[in-house]
Amino acid sequence: MAQLHDSGLTGHQVSHTEHHDHPDMEEMRTFGFWIYLMTDVIIFGTLFAVYIVLQGNTNGGPGPKDLFQMGGIIASTFILLTSSYTSGLAVLAMHKGNKKALLGWLGATVVLGATFIIMEINEFTHLVHEGATIGTSAFLSAFFTLVGTHGLHVLLGLVWMIALMMQIAKRGITPVTKRKVNVISLFWHFLDVVWIFVFTIVYLMGVS
Repeated sequence: MAQLHDSGLTGHQVSHTEHHDHPDMEEMRTFGFWIYLMTDVIIFGTLFAVYIVLQGNTNGGPGPKDLFQMGGIIASTFILLTSSYTSGLAVLAMHKGNKKALLGWLGATVVLGATFIIMEINEFTHLVHEGATIGTSAFLSAFFTLVGTHGLHVLLGLVWMIALMMQIAKRGITPVTKRKVNVISLFWHFLDVVWIFVFTIVYLMGVS
């Protein structure tokens, strides 16, 4: 105690000083998410490179022009891009402090994302029924790995978003839930950007 008085700092001032000696934990968690996102960029970049190399190796089997049904792909693309818009509206509602609208837009995003997943599962099921499985050719192995990895990320994002909605419903809009909403929205936009590349490189270039 004598040392505190000698230094001219009160207990409150010491506590205040210690607070500023440590980084804000919410900012650190956001930074950690950015690091994770960079690893995802590397993963998808590698998968795209592998697909580009192997897309012509059909092993005498069906190729993109024989398998892809562009009507359903365009519809699922529109649905996923719309979900990116609704996730953005959720962030705007959060900044306005509107808990009801925030939950509503997050719910709409979940519904759209789930619809996208169902359509992707239907596409995979159709391909398998056509005899185009992951082991049929190098092209299909690369295709299922790339598109399936994106779909798995969307599914994980949906589980994450539902859990966040439950937390917001219970605790409201807090600094913690704000950070989580910003992070899931960023993640969702990232998945949409990845899908644009999938749509262009895999589907459009495949049938052209």
